[in-house]
Amino acid sequence: MDILRRLNDQVTRALLVLAAVLAFLLCFLVVADVVGRVVFNSPVKGTTEIVSLSIVVICYLQAGFAIRSGGMLHVDMFVSRGGPRTQSAFAALAALAGLVFFAAICWGSFEGAAHAWTSNEYEGEGALRVPVWPARFVLILGTGVAAFSYLLLLMQHVVGTARGVAPGATGASH
Repeated sequence: MDILRRLNDQVTRALLVLAAVLAFLLCFLVVADVVGRVVFNSPVKGTTEIVSLSIVVICYLQAGFAIRSGGMLHVDMFVSRGGPRTQSAFAALAALAGLVFFAAICWGSFEGAAHAWTSNEYEGEGALRVPVWPARFVLILGTGVAAFSYLLLLMQHVVGTARGVAPGATGASH
């Protein structure tokens, strides 16, 4: 279990760094587009398409890290009033819901990604057409990692429920 958790932590951290680098590079693209539009009356072609696809990629690359670090939104107004076993049981239920949610998105994305790959689907018209398949496959990767992260949390909370231990810090040592 610890090996899987450490491996998951390394993968989620690497995907987070990749997302941060992509966001950093997008800043330069947007600035170049604005400067080109205002100063030279010639925007960078394809900026809208690249940014719209990259935002999806950035969000899904960060999902696993957000889950492992405890950064996902949760409301514990009622759960915190219960005992340790109750808190762990509800945390396990929430992890199961997250697992099902992200697994369903991952499963449902396979057909769209395969279609984007085989049909050479592009976003945009004219001078720059951006391929859609990388974003579709990153969606599968990101949701798969997120589902796996929730699976690890589910197992952790099920053990906590059996032992009567409150969930505490469920995040990784990021």
